[in-house]
Amino acid sequence: MIVTYPFSAVVGLDDLKLALVLNAVSPRVGGVLVRGEKGTAKSTIVRALAAQLPTVTVVPGCRFACDPVVPDPECPDGPHEPRGEGVERPAALVELPVGASEDRLAGSLDVERALTEGVKAFEPGLLAAAHRGVLYVDEVNLLHDHLVDLLLDAAALGTCYVERESVSVRHAARFLLVGTMNPEEGELRPQLLDRFGLTVEVRASRDPEERAEVVRRRLAFEADATAFAHRWAGEESALSARIAATRSRVPGVRLPDARLRQIATVCAAFEVDGLRADLVTANAAIAHAAWQDRDTVTTEDVRAAARLSLPHRRRRDPFDAPGLDEALLDELLERTSGDDDPDGGPDDPGPGGPAGAPPPGDGTGPGTRDRPTGAEPPADGRTAAADPPAAGATGADAPPVAGEAAPDTAPAMDAAASQAAGPQAASRAAASPSASQVAGVAAPYRVPLLEVPGVGEGAVGRRSRSRTRRGRSAGARRPHGPVRDLHVPATLLAAAPHQRERGHRGPGLTLRGDDLREVMREGREGNLVLFVVDASGSMAARKRMTAVKTAVLSLLLDAYQRRDKVGLITFRGAGAEVALPPTSSVEAGAARLRSLPTGGRTPLAAGLVRAAEVLRVERLRDPARRPLLVLVTDGRATAGGEVDRAAALLAGTASVVVDCESGPVRLGLAVRLAARLRARLVPLDSLADLGSVVRDHRKAV
Repeated sequence: MIVTYPFSAVVGLDDLKLALVLNAVSPRVGGVLVRGEKGTAKSTIVRALAAQLPTVTVVPGCRFACDPVVPDPECPDGPHEPRGEGVERPAALVELPVGASEDRLAGSLDVERALTEGVKAFEPGLLAAAHRGVLYVDEVNLLHDHLVDLLLDAAALGTCYVERESVSVRHAARFLLVGTMNPEEGELRPQLLDRFGLTVEVRASRDPEERAEVVRRRLAFEADATAFAHRWAGEESALSARIAATRSRVPGVRLPDARLRQIATVCAAFEVDGLRADLVTANAAIAHAAWQDRDTVTTEDVRAAARLSLPHRRRRDPFDAPGLDEALLDELLERTSGDDDPDGGPDDPGPGGPAGAPPPGDGTGPGTRDRPTGAEPPADGRTAAADPPAAGATGADAPPVAGEAAPDTAPAMDAAASQAAGPQAASRAAASPSASQVAGVAAPYRVPLLEVPGVGEGAVGRRSRSRTRRGRSAGARRPHGPVRDLHVPATLLAAAPHQRERGHRGPGLTLRGDDLREVMREGREGNLVLFVVDASGSMAARKRMTAVKTAVLSLLLDAYQRRDKVGLITFRGAGAEVALPPTSSVEAGAARLRSLPTGGRTPLAAGLVRAAEVLRVERLRDPARRPLLVLVTDGRATAGGEVDRAAALLAGTASVVVDCESGPVRLGLAVRLAARLRARLVPLDSLADLGSVVRDHRKAV
């Protein structure tokens, strides 16, 4: 038997523990999204919570975990006898893999048996397996958007609908939804973020004592998992009993009208969209009051709920990081609290209850016996002492990125000193390979659609044409495996000529397996958009880098909306560097771009060679994702190797050259470069005004 790491033994993570417990006692809260860096026990604590949920009683043999007391009247395995016999089993923990299909998630109908045998055979999916349990989605930000939509719809409605060719099946699907994600790998869209009830930001502790305690307990667990779990058995039993008792108290908790107005005031002041925030905050406050053994919601319950329900709903720009101004929250609560709060319940020892301290004889090391699990937590209840920089930080607020110059006041001071020394000195400083400046970024604008030519088969997105499982019908074909999307007219046309030889008489058709045809659909795919940006001194000297950064930021925003992966290569001085390896985190690309320094010579060939290397590696990693190279340069090459030879390495790659050359006299170097690459040429000045440029590359190739 697999032994799960005890929930009570997890060190710190107080906010995450509370969010999980609130959902465990009241599924109406709407799930938890856990955002955090890698290696912060996100998966460990979710699996630990599932082991503490009360057991469920199910109808014997029912694949949909129906409650024998009140069975689902539309259960595909039903009908079940009300108040019939039941069997107890642990609450299910179902994990949804990133590569799962829609059929695996929602279930599927055996279309072939339905047509040839007249049998309505339904194979339940993961939503059915998770009913009355926990559905855990690791790396939910990497899940296809249509699967996230389907998942969140089922979580909100408590019902899963599956429809295939006029055959419909529905079944109950009520579960505790927990998603985890690493923001470095890409953000969820704001409209999907809003569908999660609560969110928690998790970071590793910077306290050496707390980190040592984490390692000490983990080593003890790995040495003897059974003995370690036995030492925490008492605390785990107490937690499980408290969750069960709190569940029974939730319906009796009263939400006074004053607290409801308080919730509405807070949500309105933080300018969240819609009313889902108000509903989630109210349900979370009720659950928190029940957890604290109170029968009436207080201001403290509202505060605890708002801290978890509002941060991810305040994103206005795709590059904004979730966050909450707790000082403003406290001010709003104080202003609207009034004097009608009842006395609070007993002090809460935390979701782990008395499990905060290791039992005597723990054996996890000296000095730990009397130390609570969450000892010395940070003021915000998280396990980190330092926050990472926001994606939108600029100027002095943005810390330097490895390998880049810090965007501090030094460039401005250097420029002032050069100006004071005379125009010749200023010119030499701008051309010097060691000189660097950081240009600002203006507001992004809408850019035209840049497509890769042809039809691909990559991940679902919104950029280039692709064969997908979603989209418009583009024909029919013989199925390669089980039929999931039947093309009815093509199937009937295939079967019609053979009716006489099959001995069919009368209306209708006799179908066989080789008559079946499935739909070929054409939709859109996401691509790898690799930006290669000239950051040399010539760009800074002519005050063009702000326009260049704004253009690239606009293209990044477009890539975010079209579900692309992005990468960023810059070339300046003596060579080129990969400022951002290909990633789904467009936010990381925006942050690197804003702090991008400029200055030095122009090693154009080095930038092209580095781009060819990156694309070669990415083709091996993800051969189905087609690349689009966006080269932003004025075409000058004052250092490095031969441009023609470097350009030959990119033969066959769909490319766009954004010409940054300006002034009354133009050399046309970018035009020649575009011809070498067989790329489309887009002048920088007209990028924002183009309505039909690069509609697709088929005319240009």
